[in-house]
Amino acid sequence: MIYKATDGQLAAPLFADWAETLIWSCVQGVMGSIYTNAPVHPTAAMAVLGDFTFFAGEADRALISHKPDCCTTDFMIMIPQNQAWLHLITDYYGQRANLVSRYATKKETSVFDTAKLQEAVSSLSSEYEIRTIDERLYHMCQSSPWSADLVSQFRDYEHYRSMGLGAVICHQNSIVSGASSYARYRDGIEIEIDTRKDCRRRGLAYVCGASLILECLRRGLYPSWDAQNRASLDLAQKLGYHYSHTYTAVEIQGY
Repeated sequence: MIYKATDGQLAAPLFADWAETLIWSCVQGVMGSIYTNAPVHPTAAMAVLGDFTFFAGEADRALISHKPDCCTTDFMIMIPQNQAWLHLITDYYGQRANLVSRYATKKETSVFDTAKLQEAVSSLSSEYEIRTIDERLYHMCQSSPWSADLVSQFRDYEHYRSMGLGAVICHQNSIVSGASSYARYRDGIEIEIDTRKDCRRRGLAYVCGASLILECLRRGLYPSWDAQNRASLDLAQKLGYHYSHTYTAVEIQGY
């Protein structure tokens, strides 16, 4: 039997010392959901937010195989707390499971060079315009597959306006790059950054990232960055983040 927790704090001890803001979003009840193997004293739990599921506690096959109603696509990124969970995931999903390396950055609050970040924003070529995501731009982000994840975890614009924030770069009234909140937790956001394929390698993601970090700092929020690949890690380091560690995730196709 799988239980959806009405209070994320119920599973907090199982996720203790796991410095991942998507987990914090779920545990704090800000965004996402927690599922457990018992209603009161669980020994296993999973935190689900968007395309990510984190497994903690004692490896539990029922949790591995459970697809919550909120998961409407056939893709999921599963992050195991330990080898026992990893073995269970790969055994259950077989050829649908693809192991990948992701790169965590340190959660440091005073490492950003704001003058350098402001210089980056100011360096944007005059052929482009950087704009804060408003209602019109929110819907424009939704309309293209490459930019949808900039706002996809917010149920509507009012939800995004109250809890999210982001910036996009426009060229001839089209969005070509953006940095936004994939998720929100009490003290900050998890950054999502994307650039249209034909506009990459022009420094646009660097400008968007700098703009979003500056806005987070102005609001007293921490702009957390988890890198999907080495290129994302390189960009994070250019913006001022420091590498923490590499970890294994499992991408599930046909979830």
